[in-house]
Amino acid sequence: MNSVGLQRLDSSDRDFHVQLDRLLAWEESADQQVEATVRDIIAALRSRGDGALLDYTQRFDRLQAASVAELEIPQEGLQQALESIPEAQRAALERAAQRVQAYAEHQKLESWSYTEADGTLLGQQVAPLDRVGLYVPGGKAAYPSSVLMNAIPAKVAGVSELVMVVPTPDGVRNELVLAAAAIAGVDRVFCIGGAQAVAALAFGTETVPAVDKIVGPGNIYVATAKRMVFGKVGIDMIAGPSEILVVCDGRTDPDWIAMDLFSQAEHDEDAQAILVSPDADFLDRVADSIDRQLPQMERAEIIESALSGRGALVQVRDLDEAVEVANYIAPEHLELSVEDPQRMAASIRHAGAIFMGRYTAEALGDYCAGPNHVLPTSRTARFSSPLGVYDFQKRSSLIQCSAAAAADLGETASVLARGEGLTAHARSAEYRIPAK
Repeated sequence: MNSVGLQRLDSSDRDFHVQLDRLLAWEESADQQVEATVRDIIAALRSRGDGALLDYTQRFDRLQAASVAELEIPQEGLQQALESIPEAQRAALERAAQRVQAYAEHQKLESWSYTEADGTLLGQQVAPLDRVGLYVPGGKAAYPSSVLMNAIPAKVAGVSELVMVVPTPDGVRNELVLAAAAIAGVDRVFCIGGAQAVAALAFGTETVPAVDKIVGPGNIYVATAKRMVFGKVGIDMIAGPSEILVVCDGRTDPDWIAMDLFSQAEHDEDAQAILVSPDADFLDRVADSIDRQLPQMERAEIIESALSGRGALVQVRDLDEAVEVANYIAPEHLELSVEDPQRMAASIRHAGAIFMGRYTAEALGDYCAGPNHVLPTSRTARFSSPLGVYDFQKRSSLIQCSAAAAADLGETASVLARGEGLTAHARSAEYRIPAK
């Protein structure tokens, strides 16, 4: 270990995979008290609507209002926020938004169909969700970039109405967040947060409309509420701590790599930053850089806690083994800081986002590269994907049979239905078969 306490793993060790599994282990589980609290909040919102929402907003955010309508920010308020922020911030938000939209435009699913020789038409019809709810953290954790990443793909998908909720403790509003909402085209914004906001979006109140899907990050109460309302509405994902895995051949400036690890470790104490390299000397130089640069960081204590708790420097046999380790870890963010990153990327099967080359810092993806920064964590990249336009679209199958096809397929359906003991199914198909 270096002085920060960063673990050193070696793939040649007999218990390497045991050590790796222990490093990766993460279970976000709400304790019974959190679950009970959230369950009570949801029940109250379902029974008392706006009244419960006002009570919880006063209790948790110390914000009093005579009605929920007073907690809604009109479009003029969003535009005022956009006009009030410094020009450099507005330009940065607008450029980021343009890039996110340009990338999202490529993701749109299209309807399609084909007609078989007997006249049967089969296909897929794609339609957007009607209404989506966007949860945005408030207080210290205010991320205008998340507004862009969640709202813009929804708008590109064609979602008719986007309803944003954001807590404003003590009535303090984050102008950057509101400006981002204006740029992204958010339709309605309510100054509410926590599990009560999730419940309001899921079930609706007299003032807050019920949505079809809820997206966006939040604390343990928000995550627990999203999990509990899933089924009534769709959700994007239950995200764990932020992660970065850097694979390096040892030829990148160690200061760059150390800062890339810091960029995720500074999120919170549970964030994970791992460097994998076949070059032991390079791992030592990165460790030295970490010790040297850490005192300069504003969030040094958080970074040190994250690195010592869940960070690691991993030595592997070669870059091929580095790819095997990366695929096993299935990281949220994967940096390939190597000579031929595109070739290596072709062997990567599991990663939320792949940052190729020495100049592609993960931070660019967080803000303005274009691809979405809402990514699968905790090894869920093995079976899930980044948030995208497709998460705001749904598909319907299209089937239209000609008379000839109904007769032909009806015989097959009849045999299978009778085999399952479903006589009405069989007869329904048989009615459309002409008598011989």
